Amino acid sequence: MTNFKLYSSYYDLLYKDKNYSAESEYVVAKLKKINPNIKTIIELGCGSGSHANFICKNNIEVTGIEQSQEMVNIAQLKNIIGFKPIVADISSYPKLDIEYDAAISLFHVISYLTDNVSLVNCFNVTRQNLKVGGLFLFDVWFSPAVYANQPETRIKKLEDDKVKITRIAQSVSNPVNNVVDVHFEVIIQDKQNNELTVINEVHPMRHFSIPEIELLAMQTGFEVIKTEEFLTKNTPSTNTWGVVFILKKI
Repeated sequence: MTNFKLYSSYYDLLYKDKNYSAESEYVVAKLKKINPNIKTIIELGCGSGSHANFICKNNIEVTGIEQSQEMVNIAQLKNIIGFKPIVADISSYPKLDIEYDAAISLFHVISYLTDNVSLVNCFNVTRQNLKVGGLFLFDVWFSPAVYANQPETRIKKLEDDKVKITRIAQSVSNPVNNVVDVHFEVIIQDKQNNELTVINEVHPMRHFSIPEIELLAMQTGFEVIKTEEFLTKNTPSTNTWGVVFILKKI
């Protein structure tokens, strides 16, 4: 379970080393190579708007779908021109006012949909909000890489002028259900009074094979038109944790 009120307060700091600019440039280039006239995008799991901040600079309007009110509050404070975040679940968000050119979901958000009902619902409602021929780009954990590599403990340390943060991530594989449970312990030290806050979370992450996504696309009115390693554009392999799929509404 995630404590969004606490976690969201430190989210941007935890991922300040993430290259949102390069990732956004990659996404926009991929979409515009297929449809040069992309003007409107739905972003599923928009978080605090870090990707939208760069995507909107390409004369693209982004509507974000985010289940955390706290994350949306942070995003709104950034006053990103062309970006409108909405508090909703990506598996059940409403029919929006227009049909969009594309939908995106980054940072493995789709991998959080660990049950088939939520997954199919997400794809169906996204399809309903796209134009015919609309694109759906998302990245997920890749099953061959998960099975080929043992989960390992990772420690990340960050700080700003107010706090020091240590995050310990330990992963437990559940191969029967194609899920890895990532156990996070986040230790926050206030620099002014040395007070410690500890957040414990479990993030169940589903991983996918290419045939699995192809079948899902077929069942929900999409076709898979591109599959590659995120950012590198390499062919997916047993060393590829993050795979991008681009689907088209048919």
